[in-house]
Amino acid sequence: MPKVLISDALSDAAVQIFRDNGIEVDFRPELGRDPAALAEVIGGYDGLAIRSATKVTADLLARAGRLKVVGRAGIGVDNVDIPAASARGVVVMNTPFGNSITTAEHALALMFAVARQIPEADASTRAGKWEKNRFMGVEITGKTLGVIGCGNIGSVVAQRAIGLKMKVIAYDPYLSAERALELGVEKVEELDDLLARADFVTLHLPKNEKTANILSAERIARMKKGARLINCARGGLVDEAAVAEALRSGHLAGAGFDVFSVEPARDNVLFSAPNIVCTPHLGASTTEAQENVALQIAEQMSDYLLRGAISNALNAPSVTAEEAPILKPWIALAEVLGSFAGQVTETAIKAIEIEYVGRVGQLNLKPLTAALTAALLRPLVGEGAVNMVSAPLVARERGIRIAETRRDELGAYGTYMRLIVTTDRMTRSVAGTIFSDGRPRFIQIKGIDLEAEPQPYMLYTTNTDTPGYIGALGTTLGALEVNIATFALGRAQKGGEAIALLGLDSELPPEILERIRALPQVRQAKFLRF
Repeated sequence: MPKVLISDALSDAAVQIFRDNGIEVDFRPELGRDPAALAEVIGGYDGLAIRSATKVTADLLARAGRLKVVGRAGIGVDNVDIPAASARGVVVMNTPFGNSITTAEHALALMFAVARQIPEADASTRAGKWEKNRFMGVEITGKTLGVIGCGNIGSVVAQRAIGLKMKVIAYDPYLSAERALELGVEKVEELDDLLARADFVTLHLPKNEKTANILSAERIARMKKGARLINCARGGLVDEAAVAEALRSGHLAGAGFDVFSVEPARDNVLFSAPNIVCTPHLGASTTEAQENVALQIAEQMSDYLLRGAISNALNAPSVTAEEAPILKPWIALAEVLGSFAGQVTETAIKAIEIEYVGRVGQLNLKPLTAALTAALLRPLVGEGAVNMVSAPLVARERGIRIAETRRDELGAYGTYMRLIVTTDRMTRSVAGTIFSDGRPRFIQIKGIDLEAEPQPYMLYTTNTDTPGYIGALGTTLGALEVNIATFALGRAQKGGEAIALLGLDSELPPEILERIRALPQVRQAKFLRF
């Protein structure tokens, strides 16, 4: 039974979802604020469900020997070391849609609050003053809203703003012209163009190397004089000191910030600036959103731990619950083909090509390619050093090019997979398919047809096609008390190169393998494990 730890505050309904799915769960939200205590217990869990308090560092992951998945109830994963998780084969999931409406509404609420100076007017009125002339606001209607990042949240903001009769322009390199038309926004190609035109600017970006400090002091200086800035996305996207100075100088008429470069934000340069509304990272803080993301992450983690379904993962290909059982036998075949090639390859791999022929080419290929690549690399980098999650990263680090090809039905088997491995010295191929019993079969090696079911222990030989080889091989193994379970043969042509793939009942010690290599017909002999 999988075991999950919840180390942050999630709803009771999320805990119940795990239990209803037959998953053992420990609800210990205090651990998210105690890294040392979390590190002491993390080794006993298959899954970790978190919000923003828990920091999933490389050190913590090194202690998490059983961990298969980290689930973030929410969209931001700044508190998770994704490269370290990928290297250890831990899937990192989030819930990118659960907070969209709530965060969008908070951005709009800050926009209204800034436009009408509501917090300051509230404080003044409570103090017994009646300063109608002091708090002169501006209308939202007819103003231009510049949306930086028009994804899940940004698109909701854009749609709501259009309903408020605002003109919306958007800067997002990934926003297609078709999607912009569908949303009713004008896509601008340059960020500086948006900043020069927008009366209000709102950010809805993740924080990464490309977006950090995207609104620098230089860019803030290029904003339209009297503009108002809203940030409900991530701290560190904006030069906060430059915003504070722009507010003091009057270049910016107002700002609303829900996120800060350092959180919790006990002391920040923005706090002493005029005409700013600050909230303590409340973007996702509604009853509905908290419940939605908690339930969603519990379902996603359960699906992965029990059925192999992957959704909303940051570092692994998605696999739906419906796809998982269909993909399972093909993933097994991919692992067999990759493992075979990895065990018989003796020099550095430069490139691999995977041909998906027939109906297998209509499936979700990303998990198949990842499984095959991982199995191929294991004999080269170590059994525990690579898996489906880390395989693309490891291959990239080693300079291995990966290509996928889909082909229509071809040949006697109709649908099959072929792996072609290119090294410094040669190119080798191996192909396989799934039989009606749901189990994988080798159907071709080095372009030579044969049929063999993978066995836990196998002997692979290449040899010259001469009379007496089969007898010599069988006699040698028999004399050494090695029992043959299955025997598959194939040859390119009479008297040419031939191959043999034998299933064995036991492991083959090195000294016996050397005896086989000494046979005059043998060119190569490899003992294989599957």
